[in-house]
Amino acid sequence: MPMVKRKKAKVRARARTGLSGVPIEKGFSAVLSYFHIEVDRKDLISTMKTYIKKNVDKKNVQFALANPEYKFWSMSHYCATAFWINGGIPHEEKSSKYAEGLYKYVTGLIESGRELYFEKQSKLKDSANVISLTPQQRLQNKISKTIMQDLSDLEDAWLEDEKAELDVYQQFKKHGLAGSAAAPVRQVIEGWLLDYEDAYHKRCDQAVEGYAHLKRPELNRRIKACQDMLADCDRIRSAAKATRATRVKQPKAADKQVAKVQYKKEDTEFKLVSIPPVKIVGGTRLYTFNTKTRALTEYITQDVKGFEISGTSIKNIDRVNSRTVKLRKPDAFLPLVLGKTPNQVDKEWKSLTTKTSVPNGRLNGDTILLRVLDK
Repeated sequence: MPMVKRKKAKVRARARTGLSGVPIEKGFSAVLSYFHIEVDRKDLISTMKTYIKKNVDKKNVQFALANPEYKFWSMSHYCATAFWINGGIPHEEKSSKYAEGLYKYVTGLIESGRELYFEKQSKLKDSANVISLTPQQRLQNKISKTIMQDLSDLEDAWLEDEKAELDVYQQFKKHGLAGSAAAPVRQVIEGWLLDYEDAYHKRCDQAVEGYAHLKRPELNRRIKACQDMLADCDRIRSAAKATRATRVKQPKAADKQVAKVQYKKEDTEFKLVSIPPVKIVGGTRLYTFNTKTRALTEYITQDVKGFEISGTSIKNIDRVNSRTVKLRKPDAFLPLVLGKTPNQVDKEWKSLTTKTSVPNGRLNGDTILLRVLDK
């Protein structure tokens, strides 16, 4: 069976920023400098809190996290150390010393946060005794004091035989009411419309008797006024839907994405060591090797966000251009993967005689993370 020629994927290089761009390969000192200059406050806080949750006793985590936010980002060198430890990166002499300092710092957070925690709990108990209205109750109160009062004034004017009207749409804007307030307003107006139509078309004896003092042109005018107000209610609901903000799901931080990932840190038989899994997040090309099945896999993504990780699976994979193959001579081929360019690897790959297939994107305890690239 002839081998199927795959179209070569062209992935444009892209600068990596934030936690996905940490220069781990340059050593701990470079990571310290990067965290001090390049990592924003949100990622610093996330990194430190992740370290605390993973390394502090459960009973003390709540105390440490009770501290003010600045305690989690102001010490960027400790945030860098936390990132190093969270990623399972082997310690250097310098990182070991910083790890001791980080441990002492977090111990201090537990002590300082203990008093703050109990103070917050006390305030929560006090606030529990205060009656607070739900958002729905606050909305009902606002409706009653604004648009419902306008409708009541209109009804009083009609009882006085005045030819009054109400622009419901403009009143909603004036009072700053949300589209959800249209439903109770509609309910009132629909009740009026039913009564006036029953009297006009003589469908209900009680309605005919109740509005006997009104001439048919006035009944018809009020029916038209009710229909216009109901149309305004429909416009209000449509406008609310059109302007409703679409919730955009924010991607998880790199260290949280890789929290449950399974991979093999080192294999002595093939003399291979995995890169930290946090480097995968945001990358566009990844090479892995399964030491049990001897399967070499090349993952490619065309997604602008690059790779993401969920549990033990790689997301955003290009299923057309990603590929996996079983190596007959891993010791001869793997050095090419580690040292050559993607074009050179592709040329050598095409010379393999074993069948190339589509990878499933799952990582396991036998998987070595060989190399990640941005092109």
